[in-house]
Amino acid sequence: MLIIVLALAVLVGVTLGLLGGGGSILMVPLLVYVAGMETKEAIATSLLVVGVTSAVGAVSHARAHRVRWRTGLVFGVAGMVGAYAGGRVAAYVPAQWLLLGFAAMMLATAVAMLRPRRDVDPATVHDRLPVPRVVLDGLVVGLVTGLVGAGGGFLVVPALALLGGLSMPVAVGTSLVVIAMKSAAGLGGYLASVQIDWATAGAVTAAAVLGALLGGPLAGRISPDRLRTLFGWFVLVMAVVIMVQEVVVPALGG
Repeated sequence: MLIIVLALAVLVGVTLGLLGGGGSILMVPLLVYVAGMETKEAIATSLLVVGVTSAVGAVSHARAHRVRWRTGLVFGVAGMVGAYAGGRVAAYVPAQWLLLGFAAMMLATAVAMLRPRRDVDPATVHDRLPVPRVVLDGLVVGLVTGLVGAGGGFLVVPALALLGGLSMPVAVGTSLVVIAMKSAAGLGGYLASVQIDWATAGAVTAAAVLGALLGGPLAGRISPDRLRTLFGWFVLVMAVVIMVQEVVVPALGG
């Protein structure tokens, strides 16, 4: 079973490398339904995997000068506060509610991926950073990250593009820095009440990082719009599956 989990983790990493985000939305269902982890352990492990994979992916973007460090750090620090709070609050939230919240996050991600991507109007790109708005948005996205274990890349990228005035390539690179920071804080919040299997978590993380490194070079060979559309439908189906598992099946069984 571990081999299957690692193979699927590689595929999640490939998706991260291709899309610059989104693949992490599959990690929690993978760990819950394939690896057989408890929900909160799976979310904590997902935060570790997402954080490390995003940090590795950010390196190549930084080398290509596609990271706006000041914007990323302001958003990231606010996101860390929200993510840590979300991780602590999650200890008091029933596991089923967390999974349903995660399914809702998947639905939002699917909608974002299925909508046509629009590049930022060059006229809206600016150097002045609206710090209060960026901080508020970082807190909200961070809270979601800490609660449900999703990196929130498809929330971070539009926020950086619209609030930070970044071009899309720079927003994607900067978002990886933000996601790495938020995931680390969310993991810290979870570790106060959840124990994780570090050996399994390390193996899954290594597999996802390998996938991300493989997916990066493939990005130029596959139509991003086609890939986003296919992946969006897949995420939508996965969200429905989770809702059926957590709501419909227990209702019928009861």
